[in-house]
Amino acid sequence: MRGRPKQQTTLFSLRTPGDRVPAAHPLRRVKDMADAALAALSPTFDAMYSDTGRPSIPPEQLLKSCLLMAFYSVRSERLFCEQLDYNLLFRWFLDMGMEDASFDHSTFSQNRDRLLEHDVARRFFLAVMSQAQARG
Repeated sequence: MRGRPKQQTTLFSLRTPGDRVPAAHPLRRVKDMADAALAALSPTFDAMYSDTGRPSIPPEQLLKSCLLMAFYSVRSERLFCEQLDYNLLFRWFLDMGMEDASFDHSTFSQNRDRLLEHDVARRFFLAVMSQAQARG
């Protein structure tokens, strides 16, 4: 019997983006490595940012976004932010809920100098790479 298309009727969902990511997806291992590297860098992040003012996009999300752009050959930060609006895999990797707003592409350029000045990006990528090499 032929199936018929159904209209989208769900008003809300009790599922998280992580529920949609297969248990054996390779990004699950990468996420664990990235989160461990970022946890080690947390004191550096605390020193980089002021205790007052408007909260920024977490530097952890910006650095993990760079990994996603490299892995999935996303050609620009603007395109990445557009895809972040609808890509549940990206949202899960960045620890974002489905209802969280995507950040603006200009966030990358506004924070790039800060991340480079404190050598955080290089340290993050080296930490993730060394973990991956250690795990084979």
